[in-house]
Amino acid sequence: MKRVIYLDHAATTPTHPQVLEAMMPYFSERFGNPSSIYTPAQEARNAVEDARRTAAEFLGAQPEEIIFTAGGTEADNAALKGVAFALRHKGNHIITSAIEHHAVLESCHFLEKLGFEVTYLPVDGYGMVSVAEAEKAITDRTILVSIMLANNEVGTIQPIAELGQMIKDRARHLGRPIYFHTDAVQGAGALDLNVDKLGVDLLSLAAHKFYGPKGVGLLFLRKGTPFVPHMSGGGQENSRRASTHNVPGIVGMGAALRLAAQNRAHYNRHCGELRDRLIRGIQSRIQGAHLTGHPTQRLSNNASFCFDYVEGESVLLSLDLAGVCASSGSACTSGSLEPSHVLLAMGIPAELAHGSLRLTLGLGNTEEEIEFVLSILPDIIQRLREISPLVTPKGEKSA
Repeated sequence: MKRVIYLDHAATTPTHPQVLEAMMPYFSERFGNPSSIYTPAQEARNAVEDARRTAAEFLGAQPEEIIFTAGGTEADNAALKGVAFALRHKGNHIITSAIEHHAVLESCHFLEKLGFEVTYLPVDGYGMVSVAEAEKAITDRTILVSIMLANNEVGTIQPIAELGQMIKDRARHLGRPIYFHTDAVQGAGALDLNVDKLGVDLLSLAAHKFYGPKGVGLLFLRKGTPFVPHMSGGGQENSRRASTHNVPGIVGMGAALRLAAQNRAHYNRHCGELRDRLIRGIQSRIQGAHLTGHPTQRLSNNASFCFDYVEGESVLLSLDLAGVCASSGSACTSGSLEPSHVLLAMGIPAELAHGSLRLTLGLGNTEEEIEFVLSILPDIIQRLREISPLVTPKGEKSA
């Protein structure tokens, strides 16, 4: 069997064995519907509520502020649309950034069609949002701000706590609340997600990004935040999200959150050391390799680059033939031929943005694997440049 080196943990992570072990009984002997009243159903209900308490503790929140969803995309949609619809009689202005995940951007585009106004904040060359620019964008009609905690493509960590404080100060000056949401999907395994420290009213998570199962996530909704549920049906999740609970998934998410809390320091140390080795190796061995994202304020597992005169897709195919799994950006847009909206917003030319490569590490990666990647990537880039129409026979860029 061909050796596989998995370097796409920003796309998804393997379910941890302890998480799978916790989930398994709820596929079989503990299969009850938690909305029923008999004993087997209440066992399932207790498991859901135990996971809710775990999530609340992880976020520094109250259990009743946790809404389980089918993933990060649903949580983002619920946050933006739920608050916007609840407050449309008080204001119609939303602020977000140009580099958000498409779950946020497409929700904003949908709301624009319904008469809401959206400001898309620019970012600097590192993908960082300016607190000052965000403050300037607030008007007397602003009801919601949504800025991601850490970018899924380039790993830049935003100044969420500073933004949260600024928003509260501006809201106090205006004499009315402005609510603050963050998509924290990429941050659960690496960053402190205490909602009071971050100063957020809503926060989205997806379990599969931190060694939990796919198909389950959550939305933190601070008590008192206006919210219109986006799904109608039963009274699950305190009538805020209809649908029979995904009990195995929710149990798995709870187990993954406990492991994330226990392992955060080790995770950051392990991944950070490998990330730095990877970045140094690429920069020293490959000319025309441009690190994207902030050089220090970035996720510990993210190494993202753009390479002169190559197509990212060709790099990925060559790596795949060598058994290395990587990506050229968000997994949710991997089928698109357009350059990354994140890289374009950072001011990277479209031609260079096409040559993007994202390598994201996990607990299972080793120094040996990193050295293997560093041993093959320079030759891959060189070979692709030799056949690139963007380079002349003398190795110079074509006109």
